[in-house]
Amino acid sequence: MSEAVARGRGLSPRRLLLQELRLVYANALEEHLVDGTEASRRQACDIGRWAIAQGIGVLKTAIIHHECLGRILVRLSGSLPFKEGLRRAAEFLAEVLSQYELAHRRSREAVPALRALNEKMEREIQRIALAVHDEAGQLLYAARLAISAAADAASPTVRQRLAEVEAILNRAEQELRQLSHDLRPTILDDLGLVPALQFLTERVSTSTGIRVHFECSLDGRLGADVETGLYRIVQEALANVARHSRANNVTVDLRRELTRLTCLVRDDGVGFDPAVLWRRERGLGLIGIRDRALALGGRLQILSRPQGGTELLIVVPLKRRASSACAVKPAATASALIQTSAPAPEASQIKEVS
Repeated sequence: MSEAVARGRGLSPRRLLLQELRLVYANALEEHLVDGTEASRRQACDIGRWAIAQGIGVLKTAIIHHECLGRILVRLSGSLPFKEGLRRAAEFLAEVLSQYELAHRRSREAVPALRALNEKMEREIQRIALAVHDEAGQLLYAARLAISAAADAASPTVRQRLAEVEAILNRAEQELRQLSHDLRPTILDDLGLVPALQFLTERVSTSTGIRVHFECSLDGRLGADVETGLYRIVQEALANVARHSRANNVTVDLRRELTRLTCLVRDDGVGFDPAVLWRRERGLGLIGIRDRALALGGRLQILSRPQGGTELLIVVPLKRRASSACAVKPAATASALIQTSAPAPEASQIKEVS
């Protein structure tokens, strides 16, 4: 059923998915209660994989199971003993939920691979940034020296043209410096995450005209992998805002709590439906943010609705208790910000990827 038809019937795409799951689940469960064949077990596995792909969680799947089971047991009460029905139903649910367990195991195994890939990418990015800054810079400097030497023996007309070439080389050098900084900002290595994010948000605000507000209760340095990961996450989130959101204001809120770091990126742009975005396999920027969060052992939560802005909440667990110097200031946490500023659940779509 198309989304247009769903809207015509007053159903959101999310509710349509749940309605479809109820229908398929009820038919497959009843078939298993009656026959209990290997085919119905395979169908249970297929349902579990489909529910995961659509972003339907374990709790919602279990609720749908019990809703369907009650009606089916009443209907089959004359032909199926109650205890046998419960046993087969539990068997069917176990097959469905086994796919969630398998997905969780694969996700857990993927984290070290993602972390190693990110570290390799950062090393390569740093190598390229140094090559751009040092090697290309030296070549440009040599070119300017050659132009200066040639200008001494040239006519006024040629000297004017050489001055124009030198101006172009100066602009190229500035662009290369900026590119080198974007690839690997030295301020991140030298001073840490907070100054790097302050510089990033100011530059994005200047270059795009979007008002970017940076709020932070973090004091002190974090591990290099955490600082790099969070910097790349915010960098990609702001790039997404600039490209797609048509926002006027963005807030980046970074906070350290007792057992976790939270990073909230909130804009007042056009928003979107997260369920549709993931289902259509779009939003590569968000996929990159999700993967970087997973590599840090964290998770990404998206809250958005069309014309209602977007909030990205990245939660990263801390390996040890925060020191008093890094404690949270007595301001609202990022979780509290989401609870107080988010639209009503029925008017929004929430998507958590872990």
